[in-house]
Amino acid sequence: MNRPTLQRRAIRYPETDGLPMAENTLQFRWIVKIKEGIEALFRDDPNVFVAGDLFWYPVEGDNKTRTAPDAMVVFGRPKGDRPSYMQWVEAGIAPQVVFEVLSPGNRFSEMLRKFHFYQDHGVEEYYVYDPDKNNLDGWIRENEALRPKEKMNGWVSPRLGIRFDWTDDGLRLVRPDGRPLETYEEVDLRAKAAEEAALAERERARMEAERARAAVERAQAADARAQAADERVARLAAKLRALGIDSENGQEADPGAG
Repeated sequence: MNRPTLQRRAIRYPETDGLPMAENTLQFRWIVKIKEGIEALFRDDPNVFVAGDLFWYPVEGDNKTRTAPDAMVVFGRPKGDRPSYMQWVEAGIAPQVVFEVLSPGNRFSEMLRKFHFYQDHGVEEYYVYDPDKNNLDGWIRENEALRPKEKMNGWVSPRLGIRFDWTDDGLRLVRPDGRPLETYEEVDLRAKAAEEAALAERERARMEAERARAAVERAQAADARAQAADERVARLAAKLRALGIDSENGQEADPGAG
C-alpha cells in the first residue's frame, strides 16, 4: 500500500503589512532624504545595499519575526531590487545601520519592540530622529549590546562616515567630503544654480572676447589710419620735391646749388 507523501507547505514571507510608509509629509520627506542621500553617498560601491521601508526577515522559516526599518544600510551585499530582505539568502549578513523617523503616531511600545529587534539581530548602529522635536538619539553596538550615545551633535557614524549636526532648520547630515545629504529638490536646485552660473560665465567670457576683438579691430584701424597718413605725407613730399620745393623748410630748392 502506497502512503501519500507529506509535503511541507512553502512558507510565505509577506512583502507588506498594508500600513503606510509614513504618517505625514514631514516624516516621509526625512525618510526619503536619509535613504536617498545614503544611496547617493555609496552610489559607486556595488556592495552596499540601501533600502527604505523594506521587510527584514532575520530567521529562515519564521515569517513572524520581521520589521521594516525606515532606512537600512547593508555593507557586503550587492545593490538590486528585492521583495524583502531575507537574511539567510543574503549570506547571513544583517543590516549594520538602521534609521527610524518618528511621527506623532509612533507608540513607545512599538519603538521598544524595534529596539530589541535591532539589538537581538546584530544591528551595529541605530538612529532615531524626531523631526517635530528636532531630536536625534543613537545607539552603537558595544560588547554585543546597543549602547546609547550621550552626545549626538557632531557624532560621526563609524560605518557611514556621516556627521550629525544641528542647525536652525533641523538635523543636518554631512558627508565625509563636507557636503550635506540633500533631497532631490535640493540637488535639483544646486544643479540649476550651477547651470545658471556656467551660462553666466560663458556669457561673461563671450562679452570679454567681444571686447577684446573690438579693441584689436580699433587698434588695427588706428594702425591703418596712421599708415595711410604716412603714405599721404610721403606722396606730398615727393610732389614737393618734384616741384623743387624743400618739403622740410617749405623753401624753393636752389637749382644752382651744389
